[in-house]
Amino acid sequence: MEIVGLRDVVAGGLCTGCGICASLTGSEHIQMRLSEAGHMRPVFLGELGADEDARLLQVCPGATACGPAAGSLEPDTTLDPIWGPMRGLTRGWAADPEVRHRAAAGGALTALACFLLHSRRVDAVVHVRASIESPMLTDAHVSTTVEEAIQGAQSRYGPAAPLLHVRRLLDEGTRFAVIAKPCDIAAIRNLARHDPRVERQVPYLLSIFCGGVPSSLTAEKIARYHGLAPGEVSLFGWRGEGWPGPTHIEATDGSSFDLTYEQTWFDDSAPWGYDVQWRCKICPDAIGELADVACPDGWLLDDGEPMHEEAPGVNVVLERTEAGSELVAAAIAGGYLCSAPLARKDLEAMHADHRKRKMGEPARLAALEETEAASPLVEDYRIEEVRELADPELLESQFEGAVRRIRAGQAEETLLAP
Repeated sequence: MEIVGLRDVVAGGLCTGCGICASLTGSEHIQMRLSEAGHMRPVFLGELGADEDARLLQVCPGATACGPAAGSLEPDTTLDPIWGPMRGLTRGWAADPEVRHRAAAGGALTALACFLLHSRRVDAVVHVRASIESPMLTDAHVSTTVEEAIQGAQSRYGPAAPLLHVRRLLDEGTRFAVIAKPCDIAAIRNLARHDPRVERQVPYLLSIFCGGVPSSLTAEKIARYHGLAPGEVSLFGWRGEGWPGPTHIEATDGSSFDLTYEQTWFDDSAPWGYDVQWRCKICPDAIGELADVACPDGWLLDDGEPMHEEAPGVNVVLERTEAGSELVAAAIAGGYLCSAPLARKDLEAMHADHRKRKMGEPARLAALEETEAASPLVEDYRIEEVRELADPELLESQFEGAVRRIRAGQAEETLLAP
């Protein structure tokens, strides 16, 4: 399927739901809404000009996935074929014990956000937080105070459009950081190639390791498992208040329910699944290669395997750029972030699933080409180098699985009506 405009991105299942298109065009042209399948998608309220559509394609992370080019690496940066740019690798957690406990892991990203705001390095932080009106959903948010940033701590497993406010902030001259998924960070890097204001006004991009974006139906199924209709839910917390923390639900009648991390994501008998959107299944970068700092969970290990038992929260702190290294060092010196050594082999063990995903990407891209499905432009993600490193059996299984899903219609979507 040839991609000639944003509508093709959506129809071909490549939309990430980030909202950058709606931000750049304005709500009079594009609005973000939930589809029947529970994914965040653009609604086109009119025709886009050919030039504008082409420009948006170059910014859209669903259509354009440009990785960290080897020739543009900063000094003292290693480009690992699997893990991407690496300058520093440590464990880290928020120095404030309340932030550490509240956050989804060790609160490293929240601590960095608080440091940036308190030090006035930025005027605002773009991130997401639980929707006030619909607690099971997630809203884009712009925090301008430390208190707001802390309120937005904790993971949100579901659709959101975190980049809705980007153009407004650029137009206002606001200096801001972005904390978001790897694909959202990719959108900002794409935009920087077309709008010089990004380099001046967005000095820090912070990310996670991403398992993909499940639909809003996942939260609804979990609520109904506890006997609650969506309108009866007053709070829906995916993680936090411990590490990894429970999936915690509170109802309007005062009752509450908890599921452990294992019960939520690893119980095959649960009446819900990790129903991620198609674009996530073919993602070339789930580990935030384009961020200044990536902060996934720093899982405790038992005989080389990640454990999910409750413990004081810890992140991996992976510095990818000079700006990221300077920020981490300043946050530690300022008393916002604590740090401890982390061996490369432990990163490999903590996130072996991400290593497997990276290894399988050449096969998934080959499946898109074989079936003539819509495919993003993927550059500078070391695809051929990864192919040489990957186990042939893994490549074969990933190729066959992707072809099977494509032929089952997973790479096709219907556009939302205005």
